[in-house]
Amino acid sequence: MMQNLTVLGTGNLGSQIIFQSAYHGKNVTAYDISDEVLAKLPARWEQLKECYKRDVEGATDEKLDAAVAHIRPTADMKDALKDADIVIEAVPERLDIKQDTWKKVSENAPAKTIFCTNSSTLPPSKLVSFTDRPEKFLCLHFANEVWKYNIGEVMMQPKTDPAVFEQVAQFAEEIGMVPIRIYKEQPGYVVNSLSVPLLDAGGDLWVRGVASFEDIDKTWRIATGSPMGPFQLIDFVGMMTPYNLMKDSPNPVKKEFARRLKVDYIDKGRLGKINGHGFYDYE
Repeated sequence: MMQNLTVLGTGNLGSQIIFQSAYHGKNVTAYDISDEVLAKLPARWEQLKECYKRDVEGATDEKLDAAVAHIRPTADMKDALKDADIVIEAVPERLDIKQDTWKKVSENAPAKTIFCTNSSTLPPSKLVSFTDRPEKFLCLHFANEVWKYNIGEVMMQPKTDPAVFEQVAQFAEEIGMVPIRIYKEQPGYVVNSLSVPLLDAGGDLWVRGVASFEDIDKTWRIATGSPMGPFQLIDFVGMMTPYNLMKDSPNPVKKEFARRLKVDYIDKGRLGKINGHGFYDYE
């Protein structure tokens, strides 16, 4: 059993991974680049406590306080890794940032440590050369609102030790995830391979002025019975992820979609459901 987890990055999904793991009894070190960033975490834990009380059966104040007690924040990479059984990287979706992060992790992590990336877009074979232990490097990918949409997509790369792959699948189960074993590298894993074409199609219809985003969402909900349309899904994921993915796209429609996200939403502080304002407003 892997008891000591280090999560690199305390943003929207990183903070959820931290809290979910701590709620299930893991000792979690929360690493980020500065004390100023880490100072925001107590308020984040209070937000997540309310989510768990709403959505998770049996989530009492005592259990939630105990989860917070299992979390240790630090802005010192060496300190963050000193006793890690497993590391989950949840830094921004930029190759240069991930490259720098994994080189530093390799320099400081104990030999026992298993390395996992939560990258949504970069398959592990694109990152493995930045590490010093290819046999212990793979993906563990989470969906947003991990306490409720609790899949843990475990994806190996050609050099991953099958025994390590199974260890990570077991770890996912220990933190309340349903492990989805992915034996062959697939950009987007299973969940994003299914959802990204929907988001792209919605964005295309909106950018080209075919319909309003509200009516695009309404069409999808009514016609399929889905609880959310593509723009609600973008709010759910957060504006920054699709923006970062599309801003440099050679596809002019995707590039225009990213521009609109930036000008009309991100620059106005509308980052998605995480801060209560995206395409829609949330209480």
